[in-house]
Amino acid sequence: MVEQDHQAVSAASDNEDIQENVSDNVSQDLTATADDYAAEAIEISPPNDNIKEAVERPEPLYSTFPKSQKILILIVGSFAGLVSPLTGSIYLPALNSIASDLGVRTSLVNLTITTYQIFQGLAPSFLASLADTRGRRPTYLIAFSIYIIANLALALQHNYVALLILRCLQSTGSSATIALGSAVVADIVTRAERGSWVGYAGLGISLGPALGPTIGGLLNQYLGWRSIFWFLLILGSVFLAIIYSLMPETGRAVVGNGSVKPSRWYLSLAQWLRIRRGHHFNGTEYIVEDRSTITKPKGRVNPLSSLRILLEPEGGITLGFGALMFAGYFMVLTTLSEELTARFGFSSAIVGLCYLPLGFGSLCSRWTAGLLFDWNFRRHARLLGVPLDVSRQQKLEVFPIERIRLEICIPMVYISCGTVLGYAWAMQTNASLAGIEVSLFFLGLFYSGALQGLNTLIVDTHADTPATATAANNLFRCLTSAGGTAVAPFMIERIGIGLMGVFISGVWLVFSPCLWAVLLFGKKWRETARTKQERKDKEKSRV
Repeated sequence: MVEQDHQAVSAASDNEDIQENVSDNVSQDLTATADDYAAEAIEISPPNDNIKEAVERPEPLYSTFPKSQKILILIVGSFAGLVSPLTGSIYLPALNSIASDLGVRTSLVNLTITTYQIFQGLAPSFLASLADTRGRRPTYLIAFSIYIIANLALALQHNYVALLILRCLQSTGSSATIALGSAVVADIVTRAERGSWVGYAGLGISLGPALGPTIGGLLNQYLGWRSIFWFLLILGSVFLAIIYSLMPETGRAVVGNGSVKPSRWYLSLAQWLRIRRGHHFNGTEYIVEDRSTITKPKGRVNPLSSLRILLEPEGGITLGFGALMFAGYFMVLTTLSEELTARFGFSSAIVGLCYLPLGFGSLCSRWTAGLLFDWNFRRHARLLGVPLDVSRQQKLEVFPIERIRLEICIPMVYISCGTVLGYAWAMQTNASLAGIEVSLFFLGLFYSGALQGLNTLIVDTHADTPATATAANNLFRCLTSAGGTAVAPFMIERIGIGLMGVFISGVWLVFSPCLWAVLLFGKKWRETARTKQERKDKEKSRV
C-alpha cells in the first residue's frame, strides 16, 4: 500500500514536470514567434496570460453536421449564390433587342443595369440582418419568392418603366443569396478551413458573370429576350424547391452548432421526414443538445447594422479596397460586350462565349487561392506552436488572421493590376482574339483570388454576424460598381480603353498601401475595439 502511494506521488510529480515543460515550450514558441514578427516590422502583441488561456480553454465542437450534410449545404448555398450575378449578366447581350422592342434608347436600358446594382447593394442590408437574427432558411425562402414573382412580371411586361421597377425587385430577391452563402459557410466551418470553403461557396458567384452572357446570348438570339426571364423564373423555382426540401437551418442564433433542435418552421422537408421515422433531425445520432453554442447577435433586426462595419478602421478599409477592385472589374465586364461587337462584329451568341475564359479563370481561383489561404493558416499555427483542430473554432486572440489572409491576397492584387493592363492594351491595339481571351482568363484567376481573401477576412472578423458583414461588403461594392459601370462608356469614348485600363490598375496600386496598413495594424485595431466594447458592456451591466 505504501509502495502504491509512493508510485502515485511519483507519477503526480512527473506529471507536474511534464506540464511545466509543455508550458515552457509553448511560452518559448510564442515568444520566439513574436520576436520573428517584430523583426519583420509587424506589430503583434507579445504572448500573455489571455493568449495561453485562449489556447488551453476547451471548445465545443464547432459543428455537429456530418460531413456529407456539410457538402450538401455548401453545394446548395454555392449554386444559390449563382442567381444574383447570373441575373445581372444574362441581361447584357439582349440590351439592343430590348431597346428596339420597347422603343427606347440603349442608354436607357443601360440604366436598368445601374439600378439593378444599386438594389443589389441595398437589399441584403435588410435581409442579412434578418438572417443573422432569425435564421438562414426563412431568409432564403423570402428572397426566392420575391425573385420568382419579379421574373414572372418581367416576362409579361411591355413597358420601359415596368422593366426598370421590376429589375429593382428582381435584384432585391436575388442579391441576398450572396450574403447567405458566405454566412452558411461561417456557420459550419472553422477559420482553419474557411479559406477553401468560402472559395467553394463562391463558385456560383464566379460562374455567374461568365455563364450569364453565354446563356443570355443564346436565348436572345434563338428565342427572344423574354425567354431570358422565363429561364430565370424556372431556375428560381427549382432553387426554392431544393431549399425547402433539403437545406437545413444552420444559423447559430437558432441551432447553435447544429445540435439544438429548431421549431417546426425551421425544419426542411427532409428533416421533418427524418424525425417522423424516429431519427435525429440532422442525421447525426447520439448528439447531445448544447445550447451554449447558440450565439445571438447583439440587438434586433436592424438594416443599418451593416453600415456600422464601414465605420470600423479595419472593416472600412477592407470593404473599401474590395469595392474599388469590384468596380474596376465591372468596368471591364460591362464594356466587354460592346467592345467585342465593335472590333469583331460578333453576334450576341459569340460575344457570350467570349466571356467564358473570364469565368474559367474565376473558377480555377476557387481551388488555387482557397488552398493557399488554408495552407497559410496551418503555417502560422506551426509558427505559434498551437495544435490545429479543424473541428473546433480557432480564436482570434491567438491567430493574426489579418496577416494570414493578406499575405496571400496582396500579391494577387498586384498581379491583377498587370492583367487589367494586358487586357486593356490588347483591346486598344486590336490584338488577336486569343490575346484578349488569355488576358481575361488571368484577370479572372487573380482578381477572384484577391477578392476571395478579402471576403474571408470580413467573415473571420465578424463571426457573430457573417451575413450582415457580407451584406456590408456587397453594399459598398455594388454602389461603387454602379458608378464604375456608368462612367466606363464615357471613359472609353474620351480616352480609349487602354487608358481606362491604366486608370483602373492605377487606382488599385495607389490604394494598395491601405491593405498593408490592415496587415500591420489590423490586429491592434481589432483588440482595441474589443476592449472598448467589453468596457461598455460592463458599464451597462452595472447600470
